[in-house]
Amino acid sequence: MGKRIILKVNKNICKGCGLCVEVCPQKTLRISKMFNRFGYHFVETSENDCKGCKRCTIICPDAAIEIFLEED
Repeated sequence: MGKRIILKVNKNICKGCGLCVEVCPQKTLRISKMFNRFGYHFVETSENDCKGCKRCTIICPDAAIEIFLEED
């Protein structure tokens, strides 16, 4: 049994400031080309694996990012 890190971005809260993208050592986050319902380019996850450092959740001014541990 292993644990898997799940990173979730609430795209309708995200204002696309990019702070989380800058601090992510794994480059797991990127600014989307799509818009949310408020007209912001929100942050989305990329193919890179999140290591759970939580830097993105700490720096996000809108608390739009959550990290969970999921058991396999």
